[in-house]
Amino acid sequence: MQNFKSHFMFSKEQRNGILLLILLIIGLQCVYHFVDFSTEDILINEVEFAKFNEELDSLRLLKLEENKPKIYPFNPNYITDFKGASLGMSNKEIDRLLAFRKQNKWVNSAKQFQEVTKVSDSLLDRISPYFKFPEWVTNPKPKQVSVFNHTNNLITFAQKQDLNKVTAQQLQKINGIGSVLSQRIIRFRNKFIGGFIDDVQLQDVYGLTPEVIERITNNFTVKTPRKIHKININAATVDDLVTIQHIDYDLAHNIIEQRNLIEGYKSLGGLKKVKDFPVNKIDIIKLYLSLD
Repeated sequence: MQNFKSHFMFSKEQRNGILLLILLIIGLQCVYHFVDFSTEDILINEVEFAKFNEELDSLRLLKLEENKPKIYPFNPNYITDFKGASLGMSNKEIDRLLAFRKQNKWVNSAKQFQEVTKVSDSLLDRISPYFKFPEWVTNPKPKQVSVFNHTNNLITFAQKQDLNKVTAQQLQKINGIGSVLSQRIIRFRNKFIGGFIDDVQLQDVYGLTPEVIERITNNFTVKTPRKIHKININAATVDDLVTIQHIDYDLAHNIIEQRNLIEGYKSLGGLKKVKDFPVNKIDIIKLYLSLD
C-alpha cells in the first residue's frame, strides 16, 4: 500500500510543472474553439480573369495550328497509304485510288479525284487547293500531228532518233510535250553521265503519262545506252544495292533477307515477292542487276 501511494506523491516542482501543462492544454483548447483561423475570400476581377482565359485559349489554338502537319502542293496520282492517311482519307478511299492507278489510268482534276475515291465534299474542299497536276493537264496545248509519224504505222528502230541525243525542241514536236516537260526530260537524262540506259527510264520523269511516253518511244529510242556495271543480285551487299535507283537501306535489307530465305534468286522477277518492293519500278531496277 505504501508503494502504491508513492506513485501519487510529487515534489513541489513536479506539481508546478503539471499545473503549467494543464493550463497550456486549456489555453490551446480555448484558442482552437474561439479563434477564427479562416482566411478572407480572395476577390477576383471576373472581367480580367475572363480576358486572361481567352488569351490562354488563343495561345493553345495557335500552338495546335503550328503543330499541324504542313501540306505542300502534290500530284494526287501519287498518293501513298501514309500520305492519304495524313490527309484524312479512309482506307477504302485510298484503296479506290490505288486500284484506279493500277489500271494505268490518271486523275486529271479534283472532280475526277472525288469520282474515283468517293471522298466527301468537305475533305475535297480542304485538300484540292494543294493538287498540282502536270502542265499539259492544267495548260493543254492545241493538238498537233507529230511531224515524225504522220501515219498510224510504227516507224522502225533505224528510223527512230536517239533519245540520248534528242534536243528539247525536237521533243516538243511530240503531242503532249511542251517546253517544261521537254526540259525536264533533258535535265533528267543529263543527271547521268552517258544519259539513259533504256527507254523505260522515262517512267521516272515527273509528269509523263504512259500515253505520252508511248508517243515519245514511237519516234525516239535509246540507241547509245549508258554503260553500267551490273550488280550480281545473289552476291550484292546492302551498300551495293543502295546505289541503285529506288532502293533504300530498308528495301536492301529486305532483298537480302528474301535471298537468304530462298537460297538465292532464280530470276529477277523474284524481287516482286520482297517486302515493300516497288513493283511498278522493277523494270528500272532490273537495268542495274544480274543473276551472276
